[in-house]
Amino acid sequence: MSAPDTDPGGRPGETANPGARRDVGVVIVAAGAGTRARGDQPAGVRELKQFRWVAGKPMLLHSVQTFQLRTDVALVVCVLPKAYAGDPPPWLFQCELDRLLLSVGGRERAESVYNGLEDMPEEVEYVLVHDAARPLATGATIDRVIAEARRGHGAVAALPVVDTLKEVDAEGRIVRTVERTHIWRAQTPQGFPRGMIEHAHAEARRAGVMATDDAALCERLGYTVKVVRGSERAMKVTEESDFARAAALAALPE
Repeated sequence: MSAPDTDPGGRPGETANPGARRDVGVVIVAAGAGTRARGDQPAGVRELKQFRWVAGKPMLLHSVQTFQLRTDVALVVCVLPKAYAGDPPPWLFQCELDRLLLSVGGRERAESVYNGLEDMPEEVEYVLVHDAARPLATGATIDRVIAEARRGHGAVAALPVVDTLKEVDAEGRIVRTVERTHIWRAQTPQGFPRGMIEHAHAEARRAGVMATDDAALCERLGYTVKVVRGSERAMKVTEESDFARAAALAALPE
């Protein structure tokens, strides 16, 4: 068990480097409908899982505040559904507003990230892309992703697969057992030099290519992308039962 990341003043998660350059931009993708996680929300927002509370605050707020604790982050861009980009939930204003920008999401995830990239200020040299559905990313994981991006290639927080994997056909019959030695489960954040991720998204738009994560768009162009150790805390909240699991993980020390 590792100790929580702290600065000399003891603020959990904050990078202890007050002189760091603010050259990192963060795109938080929060534009999805989240239809598989339907809780007891008021009519009109029930499908927006990124606005639902887990471990004491809304999921999206967890991520924004985690990244804004960092002294190397210049701006956090939250990509929201169009209906909320101009009228966001009031709790979002608990964040540091001079390092927060709201952007409008697209129909697909890649479109949302592209919109967020367009809003990055000039001083941003490295970009992190993070899913709002992963509210508990750790400071140590973010450190590792940024460190690799600063070395000039892409980086993906990930965990090695420990279960036996089976490939099955349409009827559920096992076709083969998949060798798991070199298989990792991708998480977010994913980090990149700015030029790399902007080029990858521009080329994907031109080719009409969509992907479930940003690393895949860089991989298709031959860019080097490496995995760094992620965290079980950074689970993706997808199903209704995941909220209780995330709350339990948040109560455990990092």
